[in-house]
Amino acid sequence: MTYLVTSKIILVAVLFGALLSGACAEEEKSLTFFGWSDQHIKTDGNTDHVLPFVEAMNVMQGVAYPPDIGGKVAKPAFVLGAGDITEWPTHASMVAYETILKEKLKIPAYDVLGNHDDGGNSPSETMRRWAIKRHGSLSYTFDAAGIHFIALWSKFDPTLNKPAQPLTKKALNHVRSELAKIPKGEPVVIATHLCYDAMTNRDELVEAIGDANVIMILGGHYHKAVVHQYKNLNWVQLPSPKSEWTEFTVIRIRPKRLLALPYDFKKKVWVLDPRKSLDVEIKN
Repeated sequence: MTYLVTSKIILVAVLFGALLSGACAEEEKSLTFFGWSDQHIKTDGNTDHVLPFVEAMNVMQGVAYPPDIGGKVAKPAFVLGAGDITEWPTHASMVAYETILKEKLKIPAYDVLGNHDDGGNSPSETMRRWAIKRHGSLSYTFDAAGIHFIALWSKFDPTLNKPAQPLTKKALNHVRSELAKIPKGEPVVIATHLCYDAMTNRDELVEAIGDANVIMILGGHYHKAVVHQYKNLNWVQLPSPKSEWTEFTVIRIRPKRLLALPYDFKKKVWVLDPRKSLDVEIKN
């Protein structure tokens, strides 16, 4: 009898250990990062509207996810910005954002430029030079936790006088070129300024992606969190500090699941509106 009881205890301990080990392995393979867009640093360098978002991201690690998701927010690998860093690209706004990244934000950051950063009808090289100095190019790539990220810059045409525009042929060709370089099946995230609703040639982007394993397309431009699933792709629009909402998006990528969930740091609540959040299986 003692032998049987001991054996059962050992079996339960082994099974529990295996489950715990599996959960730990899953967590080790996951990637957590934060997403925001359209910071619109003022031309005089004023950042008062942005700093509360920075402070909130700095202390987000350890916040509990909703009960049906479970767990807590892991240490973020980086913050990803989808463009329009500046209201317009003055030297003061550039210096102000650089100061935020160096002195305020305690997390590494990647950014892609938006149409405001380009200067609109008064073209400026200020933010272009900044981006090239910081990232090596206006469009660039980086890797994190086995995921390939393509930060995609697409020149905006201010003469069209429309917020919705196509990605340029140069940008689409860049996507094709980068995807051709990586091993087939490697997970990819594309980040660009134009969101799903603002991208008038999204089908051309889908065609450029082809059968590559793009698990998410991040955008900004329209200042609020919105998600779409279109042509078997996940499109996540990131929120802006220049809006009525106090949200940024927490993104967690696991081997088989993608979570993109906005967090309202002023109300201290997760935004569970299905129009603004994703919790989906990664099929490939």
